[in-house]
Amino acid sequence: MKSPVRRMAVAATAPLRDFLRAETSGGVVLIAAAVAALVWANSPAADGYVQFWQQKITLGGGSMVVSHDLRHWVNDGLMAVFFFVIGLEIKRELTVGELRDRRAALLPAAAAVGGVVIPALIFVAMVGSGAALRGWGIPMATDIAFAVGILTLLGRHASVGAKLFLLSIAIVDDILAIGVIALFYTSTISLWWLGGAVAGLLAVVVLRRFGVNSPWSYLPVGVMVWFAMLESGVHATLAGVALGLLTPARPVNGRAVLGELEHALHPVSAFLVIPVFALANAGVDLRGGVIGDALRQPLVWAIIAGLVIGKIVGIGAVAHLLRWRRWGTLPADMHPREILGVAALGGIGFTVSLFITDLAYVDPGLTSLAKVAILAASVLAAAIGSVLLLTAPAGTGEPINHSDEDVDGNTATNTA
Repeated sequence: MKSPVRRMAVAATAPLRDFLRAETSGGVVLIAAAVAALVWANSPAADGYVQFWQQKITLGGGSMVVSHDLRHWVNDGLMAVFFFVIGLEIKRELTVGELRDRRAALLPAAAAVGGVVIPALIFVAMVGSGAALRGWGIPMATDIAFAVGILTLLGRHASVGAKLFLLSIAIVDDILAIGVIALFYTSTISLWWLGGAVAGLLAVVVLRRFGVNSPWSYLPVGVMVWFAMLESGVHATLAGVALGLLTPARPVNGRAVLGELEHALHPVSAFLVIPVFALANAGVDLRGGVIGDALRQPLVWAIIAGLVIGKIVGIGAVAHLLRWRRWGTLPADMHPREILGVAALGGIGFTVSLFITDLAYVDPGLTSLAKVAILAASVLAAAIGSVLLLTAPAGTGEPINHSDEDVDGNTATNTA
């Protein structure tokens, strides 16, 4: 039997285990959706693919009418759910999760910064100038669902600690990506509408002060915040992040609001929102010599080099430096030789990289080139990361400190 302390530890890490299980299965669904989009866009029904996602849909009425094509509804509307879940995950990790311990958080946080800065610098150096330069944020991203899916397929060749390390890096990466989107990929701002969004967020704070713990009570305010953010010129999905960060991490009147929302919405994000986003955005027409033409473009090589080389160098070098200086520690059960494998998987930028591509470019030619590069880089990063992890020792043989169960829900052997 487990001691009460160990039972509490298992309960405390349950959200993390649920998160990784959903990301693992979601990664498989994401890959299937991306492949389906590519097959559809390169089939005799390719024109139907384009026409389907260009259908105009109008919602609302009067001064609150919103009209977009289907792809924009996915990118601006449905993806708000994805970013809301990211906000919830960030809030949990910073308050009650792995990132609340400064020493434990320092190494993955610093490694994530290296994995953002170095790819961006490589991209800028290779692209030089011109309209393509606006895409410097593309190689900064890490797709946690895709990457964790690859880790899980490797089975015993990837330790539990490696999964925790990758998760921590990806969450910090998400924080940085959100900042980049807000600061550098925002159009002309309407202060009136932005003020309306801020007022909506303040209303959420007031509801929290009064102890309102039903998520349904916040839904109308959340929709208003999203609409105001959309009209303000700031990307509407950031409303989801802000609302997620305002969600209380600790129980309110005995109700674990954040945990309930994560449990309810994370499967929706992993199995519906992200696959639909991939289906809408990964359909690149590769016929007629497109790949050959793409490989002659500096933009394509800048994205590939940024995601593949930049992530390995940025994450790997910083992590090894901090370990050498004893400024940070790896998760228990993670072998140092797994660092480069995890760093390489960080180069799978898929979802957020595609998202930033649509924000960065209005030229369909640049958008198409960037998507080809993202797909190529993600496949290459997955292959390199898999080889590095297959040839590295999986774990140190040390017990996992936080519970008797690993993140996949299996009982771990305690050798202490």
